Amino acid sequence: MIGHATGRLVVPGAGVIGLAVARAAAQDGWRVTLVDPAPASGASWVAGGMLAPVTEAWPGEEDLLALGLDSVARWPLFAAAVSADAGFDAGLHPEGTVVAATGSGDRAELHALADHLDSLGRPVQRLTGRELRRLEPAIGPDVRGGISVPGDPSVDNRRLLAALRAACDRAGVAVDTRAVAAVVDDGTAVTGVRLGDGGEIRADAVVVAAGAHSPELHPALAGLVRPVKGEILRLAHRPGALPPPERTVRALVDGRPVYAVPRAVPGHGDLVVGATTAENGFDTTVTVGGVRDLLRDAERVLPGIAEYALVEAVAGLRPGSRDNLPLIGRIGPEGLVAATGHGRNGMLLVPVTAAAVVAALRGDAVPDAARPADPRRVEPAAVERS
Repeated sequence: MIGHATGRLVVPGAGVIGLAVARAAAQDGWRVTLVDPAPASGASWVAGGMLAPVTEAWPGEEDLLALGLDSVARWPLFAAAVSADAGFDAGLHPEGTVVAATGSGDRAELHALADHLDSLGRPVQRLTGRELRRLEPAIGPDVRGGISVPGDPSVDNRRLLAALRAACDRAGVAVDTRAVAAVVDDGTAVTGVRLGDGGEIRADAVVVAAGAHSPELHPALAGLVRPVKGEILRLAHRPGALPPPERTVRALVDGRPVYAVPRAVPGHGDLVVGATTAENGFDTTVTVGGVRDLLRDAERVLPGIAEYALVEAVAGLRPGSRDNLPLIGRIGPEGLVAATGHGRNGMLLVPVTAAAVVAALRGDAVPDAARPADPRRVEPAAVERS
């Protein structure tokens, strides 16, 4: 029952959102069980780790920008608390982001973004190609200009996942590695979850954090989230090659977006390059074309990566929503809470999502910035008819 923070809570989905929600709810007094056949995997394992509310901002997505700014402001304290709980660093990389452009069309698009941010009172620093290279010597001569956004940091997604798992253990969160088939309710309130093996876990509340698979678990979520495929590469620096950049480098290359995110822990892929975008259902095949396009565009911006080792190519499924805002809050029968649909902003929105879900479970008001993410803003039938 929502508002009773000593009840039983089940969280289907142990990606970064599910882990963060489980930790926060357990610390708030809930008896929490995470249910996932492969904890700390899926889109969270594949993610680039950018925490980029400003450089992801576009006209028409002002609510998403406000939500991202709220969350990125929470990240330092959140990372410090998770690190303390885990007993090791959670992987927050405080260096900011630069956004580079090659051709004149790319520069015009970046100028439009900068103008939009100026209009919202979020000015950014506009730089020439030479000024960008002073900040990041690895940037090549094809880059003619760009912007600097010191407030858009990054996180090592895999280190964060490990830290959250350790923090959940410390908080007393139970983990069940069976598959959830459905959230069960009695017509008025949730009663638990039914498992793929026919078993059931009883619960007073359920937080669905199953990413792109969330709509499969309850009719109230039907049609609200879809899978959006993204391929990423992990590169390792080799002796004699230029070192990787200190900041995240985002770029537009002939209209195509690409990013390169440095990792602070050597030997685990010193640079993450991503990401393609495709809506092909639940296909997670890494394609030759995807790898080719990412390497071609990244090398235009950072020529030195030609000497790096390609150590991993992998694809994940972002949980996309209709309007790019996530679904955070109560929906359907009493006790059902959504924490899904984060799309390209899953890592960024972890702290605010955990805070909003705990508030919803208490029956309290969610943070102001999270109000537009109320999942009840869109009816399932409306999405299915669109």
